Amino acid sequence: MKAIIFEKHGGPEVLKYTDVPEPQLGARDVLVRVRACALNHLDLWVRGGLPGVPIPLPHIPGSDISGEVAKIGVEVKRVSVGQKVLLASGVSCGRCAMCLAGQDNRCPEFSNLGYIHDGGCAEFVRCPEVNCFPYPEKLNWEEAAAVPLVFQTAWHMLIGRAQLQPGEQVLVLGAGSGVGSAAVQIAKFFGCRVIATAGSEEKLAKAKELGADETINHHKEKIRDSVRKLTSKRGVDVVFEHVGTATWDDSFASLTPGGRLVTCGATTGFDAKIDLRFLFVKQLSVLGSYMGTKEEFATVLKLVAAGELKPVLDRVFPLAECRAAHEYLESGAQFGKVVLKV
Repeated sequence: MKAIIFEKHGGPEVLKYTDVPEPQLGARDVLVRVRACALNHLDLWVRGGLPGVPIPLPHIPGSDISGEVAKIGVEVKRVSVGQKVLLASGVSCGRCAMCLAGQDNRCPEFSNLGYIHDGGCAEFVRCPEVNCFPYPEKLNWEEAAAVPLVFQTAWHMLIGRAQLQPGEQVLVLGAGSGVGSAAVQIAKFFGCRVIATAGSEEKLAKAKELGADETINHHKEKIRDSVRKLTSKRGVDVVFEHVGTATWDDSFASLTPGGRLVTCGATTGFDAKIDLRFLFVKQLSVLGSYMGTKEEFATVLKLVAAGELKPVLDRVFPLAECRAAHEYLESGAQFGKVVLKV
């Protein structure tokens, strides 16, 4: 089969479009004919190499996958050959206490397709049967592939971790990212007032189209000052943070007393600091969040199928042009998802 692989870590130039063996199935595995695979910043980090994370090489990246079932293992009962599926990105053991409690994203063996496991930047991908979910029929392949990781992550952050309540005020950092564009929609679905940040007027306009009530150009305005002005000095109830050190201090300072900051990423750096006096006097909460559970993914897919949540596509590249897609994603010019068509 044709696939994108890298044999060493580095820049986009290490990506190769080449022939590799088709994956062999275990008893409970499914082979999916990939139709589209969306990119995430995770792909950039995996390609570049992560300290202390031994990525098996050569490696096929890609976590967000839509396609059709091509083959099934001998013990597979729930899906059939020819069925259209959307894959949950997270892979867990299915046996530990966390998995049995429905908290599979806390499994000690939890990983993602395209991270430790070979992913979907290929004509075929192998995955566990439990990762196959019903396909949202109103979406084309590319739109469907833009759903899984970002909507599941944003839902877990806002609902699972921050316990978002209807009518609250939410600051969404980086609304032009895949996870940011998902967060704007989820917060509006719950009737919240959304303040979104981005680095250009074009992106801010698109954020408003998704439902943002107010916007902040973080290249021209200081986030904390704008939030203070927009909330009549009150601050927001929830900060949706995934940028890292570049925005951390402003994010923290934008919270109202009793507010919650939830974070899933550190794109601009991880060495953030907190003034403990500010933390306890204002009774703030800082919440870490990683991916989401399969139950949450099922909930998200119901809302996507009903048209309540909509994937945001920026550009579609052919699989063979994966290097160009990585370069484009690294540029930060996109609003929403960059997708590979297979």
